[in-house]
Formats: sequence, C-alpha cells, structure tokens
Amino acid sequence: MRTLFLFVLIALGLQALAQPDEKAWRAELTTYWFKIDSAFRDTLHSPLPAPERKAFKALERYPIDLAYRVEAQFESNEGPVFGMKTTSEREPKYRSVGTLRFVLQGKEEQLIVYKNIDLSRLDEYRNYLFVPFTDLTNGETTYGGGRYIDLEGPLGGTVTLDFNKAYNPYCAYGGLYSCPIPPEENHLELRVEAGVLKFHD
Repeated sequence: MRTLFLFVLIALGLQALAQPDEKAWRAELTTYWFKIDSAFRDTLHSPLPAPERKAFKALERYPIDLAYRVEAQFESNEGPVFGMKTTSEREPKYRSVGTLRFVLQGKEEQLIVYKNIDLSRLDEYRNYLFVPFTDLTNGETTYGGGRYIDLEGPLGGTVTLDFNKAYNPYCAYGGLYSCPIPPEENHLELRVEAGVLKFHD
C-alpha cells in the first residue's frame, strides 16, 4: 500500500511539473499567432486583398494539438546552392543545411532545412532557417501549395519541430506574390492537421 501511495505521489508530482510547460507552450503559440494576425490586420503591409482587410479578425487554424509538436533529430549536412522554384519565374538561391528526422503519427519522417542565401547576409536574418513542406491536407483543408515553418539556427542535435506554427505563403491570400514551392523531398505522406487552414474554399 505504501509503495502504491508513493507511486501516486510521484505520478502527481510529474503531472504538476508538466502542466506549466504545456501552459507556457500554449501561451507562446497564442503570442505567435497574435503577431501574425496583427500583421494581417495592418492595412499597409497585409498580404490580404484590400476588400478582405476591413472584416479580417484572425486566420483560421486547426485546434492546438500537442501531438504535432515533435522532437526531431537534426543531422547537419550542407548542400550546394540551388535555385528554389517559386510560383513565378524567380528562383531565389537556397542551400540545404541538414535534415530533421522525427516520428509523427507513428511514422518515421524527415524534412530538409534550408537557408536563403541572400537573406542570410542581413543581420536580422543571419540565423533564419526555412522548412517548407507539403502533406495530404493540401488542397482540402490547407493551402494547395503547401505551408512553411521557420526555425532559428544554429540548430543543435535535437530540435523542437512544432507543426502548430505552420503558416501559409502569401500566395495563399491572392496578390502578385512569388512564393517558394516546397521541394518534392519535403512531402509528408500523412495529414498534418495542425497550423493554419486555407483562407477560402
């Protein structure tokens, strides 16, 4: 009986320790999306078509789901500079910097991490890393052209990859934007039901 009591106390203690982490994570996500929604409400810089801006309140998103926050193993492997295809004729120069390997929905998956060569020359983007991806929700509940996740380098051996932060390229909202198209190697053969939804049906 005493052993069982101690086990319950330990389990409750671990649960109590975990709760603040999840609360902090949810609060951080709320702040993350608040900043994005605020930028979309900014009439001077919003990617939304002018008629859409006045009524805009917030981007629709999947409910926050801890299952889509995964710990990935990062393998550094710098590739050659190449022109990434976009929705226009523009091909900005990128370089792959390594691979994220992780388990999602019980499946072993991987995504390549990229660095924009020109952006990396600017102080504010020196550590900016880019993870464009597609999945089986594209064209149904999410934008057909895929979504993006941003990371800040340098990356260590273990990286938190949070699909709840997946956002759309500006091309998802109309306008004459030139948006990187996720390379084929960054396709996930599963449904990533986290992050932002498509803007219109």
